[in-house]
Amino acid sequence: MSETIIGNSPATQDLLALIGAIAPTEASVLITGESGAGKELVAQGIHDKSLRNTQPFVAVNCGAIPAELLESELFGHKKGSFTGAISDHVGRVQSAHTGTLFLDEIGDMPMAMQVKLLRVLQEKVVVPVGSNKPIKVDIRVVAATHRNLEEEITAGRFRADLYYRINVVPVCVAPLRERREEVPALVEHFAKIFAADKNAVLILDSKFLRVMKAYDWPGNVRELSNMMHRLSVLHPAQHLSIQDVAPTMLPAGMGDLACDVGESEQSSLLDMMFDDDALPASQSTDMQRAGPVATGSQESLSEDDREFESIIMRAQGFDDFRQQGQSLKGILSDVEQDIIQRALTETDGNVSRCAKLLRMQRTTLIERIKKYDLKVVAA
Repeated sequence: MSETIIGNSPATQDLLALIGAIAPTEASVLITGESGAGKELVAQGIHDKSLRNTQPFVAVNCGAIPAELLESELFGHKKGSFTGAISDHVGRVQSAHTGTLFLDEIGDMPMAMQVKLLRVLQEKVVVPVGSNKPIKVDIRVVAATHRNLEEEITAGRFRADLYYRINVVPVCVAPLRERREEVPALVEHFAKIFAADKNAVLILDSKFLRVMKAYDWPGNVRELSNMMHRLSVLHPAQHLSIQDVAPTMLPAGMGDLACDVGESEQSSLLDMMFDDDALPASQSTDMQRAGPVATGSQESLSEDDREFESIIMRAQGFDDFRQQGQSLKGILSDVEQDIIQRALTETDGNVSRCAKLLRMQRTTLIERIKKYDLKVVAA
């Protein structure tokens, strides 16, 4: 195979097992899944593990060829059969003789062509345009579509008899968002493929990988591949964080996810800093034993030192919060509470809009609203 199916998720392992079971047979296969999920890679894998693997693998995108040319492309034509036919042309079906014919996006095939294709599959013969001489063909058909063909049949856009002819063994390719655990392996795989110097490969830091796992990937593996190609060109051989990448070079929405992940991590860090329960027992005990110096108390400072520190804080624009009897965590909570309440007021109590304004996850905002018992009043 030119490429390998990457991934160790249960969905991918089941897919690989199914490919191994059906490949040696002659059964027709219908592969379904979203665009970019890897349907052609699965079809190629079926061919490579079949008994026809030394014969041609011919792929046809039924949705990319104009309807008026599709018959000629599939079945071929004779010289002079229509304007522009200056020589004989061997069609894709005949080119796949003794091998595998992959009909990609078969759900986009016009109804008139579906009738002719059904005849070819039933009779195992092809008749080029402008000829009346049938040519025998020995092909295995693997088809793929992103459409729900049963719904297309109900809508009158796909023939039921063709559907049952090609759907002997159904294979479903899961979208990338349903197998997010495979993202790091795919990132590494594509980084190696697109590296100009195979000894100096682009590496993404841990936060960047977490953001990529959180992203929904509407374009699936193809979108991830394109992104890694882009990053490998713009940042070759670098150890890259998401802050190093221009927002215009990231998929829409990934930048917001980066803020959400950052906010979540910051919250967790602050909680650990100020919550003794979050510290390992040994560290918490050591800090308590260390006394006032370790816990940041003023008791270990002289009167001159305390006055000097207060002067510096006032010069930097801070009130001396020690005189207020409030900890840094308490001040941060007050600031956070005030900002959230202002944002709620500005958005007329719309929690979703407020979350976007604050660039934080909606669920996190709801938790903060409950924590501070804030009022959410719509105008």
